[in-house]
Amino acid sequence: MGSGLDELSKLIVEQLQQDGRKSYAEIGKAVGLSEAAVRQRVQKLTDKGVMQIVAVTDPMQLGFYTQAMIGIRCNGDTTILADELSKLPEIDYVVITAGSFDILAEVVCENDDSLINLLNNKIRKFDGVTTTETFVYLKLQKQLYNWGTR
Repeated sequence: MGSGLDELSKLIVEQLQQDGRKSYAEIGKAVGLSEAAVRQRVQKLTDKGVMQIVAVTDPMQLGFYTQAMIGIRCNGDTTILADELSKLPEIDYVVITAGSFDILAEVVCENDDSLINLLNNKIRKFDGVTTTETFVYLKLQKQLYNWGTR
């Protein structure tokens, strides 16, 4: 199954993955399009949700010292629970999975106490949550956002 992107759009995405601050003119030179054509394609890609252009931060430098992945088992409709979990500001990543857990949620908290509060007073209080298992991050070894387009 293909990505649905033509070759030029893939090249533009790759350019932005290398440097999200690269100018449309620079990208145009690299892929053989005008600055205006690159601007239009980038707008279409962002409008369609194919990509986002954002600043990626280091949570620890912003005062968030506790990160964890929480495996959640539930009964009932996992999509409803995933939608509710997605509304919590402490959660930055939610996926419905097949396997030991029904849902995985990545959380970023100020400290261990705020993680305990999140677990006890929010996540475990949702209807359908049966168990949780928390995997606290000790060190972030690798984090990339340059998934290939090919």
